[in-house]
Amino acid sequence: MTLMSLSGAALADAHENYPERPLMMMVSYGAGGATDFQARIVTMTAANDDALGMPIAIVNRPGAGGRVGWNWLASQADADGYTLGAYNIPHFIAQSIEGGVSYSADSFEPIANWGADPAVFVVGADSEFDSMEDVVNYAKENPGALTFSGAGLFVGHHIAALQLEKEAGVDLAYIPNSQGGAGAMKAVIAGEVLGGVNNLSDAFRARDAGNVKILGVFDLERSDFLPDVPTMAEQGFDIDNASVNFRGVMVPKGTPRPIIDKLAETVPEMFRNSRVEGKMKDGGSPMHVMTRDEVIEMWTAREATLEELLSGL
Repeated sequence: MTLMSLSGAALADAHENYPERPLMMMVSYGAGGATDFQARIVTMTAANDDALGMPIAIVNRPGAGGRVGWNWLASQADADGYTLGAYNIPHFIAQSIEGGVSYSADSFEPIANWGADPAVFVVGADSEFDSMEDVVNYAKENPGALTFSGAGLFVGHHIAALQLEKEAGVDLAYIPNSQGGAGAMKAVIAGEVLGGVNNLSDAFRARDAGNVKILGVFDLERSDFLPDVPTMAEQGFDIDNASVNFRGVMVPKGTPRPIIDKLAETVPEMFRNSRVEGKMKDGGSPMHVMTRDEVIEMWTAREATLEELLSGL
């Protein structure tokens, strides 16, 4: 047996009992937003014997559209398998393409994907706007006056907004909210902005409470959660699904491979737990479970799409 194979066996043995203590998962958005809400649901069975056997605590590090948290995860977090991170695609890949951050797709190792959450356009429940045509007509008549909120710069919300501006030929006043999706939704409900681009899951709960109207979905098909809300394409705007928010779990680059393999084997099944699926459905949160290999392919494809899209915007 070679020295290399011996060291590999020793490494595997060293992590045979992983995890031996509770884990932490960093969410780079504030408490109450869609990522935080869903992260707490999909990790709630982590301590079960058929999952990791240890709980996962959620720690929020919000700011700058996710940049604060992902910068920390890439440059300061321990790559020991006990520090996980929630990812949002296209967010962190788009931000790395635009620059000014300390991370890229190469800074992290994906583990598994739990959901795919389309962006939607929302307005207050008492808004005069009842369709995307109303919104666009107002924007044409009042250039730059249509204020609307989103979770940050070069997140899915912002990409959807840029696509709408380009396709509709209008000038919109996009206002990124420092408190992420939850803060952006509060701004719509409070009447601080005329509208907002937000996550379908956040909007679903806000509409259920009677606080907003949802005027359009930035996806290729209508959502089963919102069968009455047309897509942008149905309303005459040729906008694809580039802004759909994929969410999942990743770890910092340098995390030992035996730990990555253990997580990659266990976490997708943890997401498929019936209690998890039920609570996600009740919260209007679309699930889309993907394995590590599938996520690697998705990251690569989205990076290519975003490089082309952002160069054109």
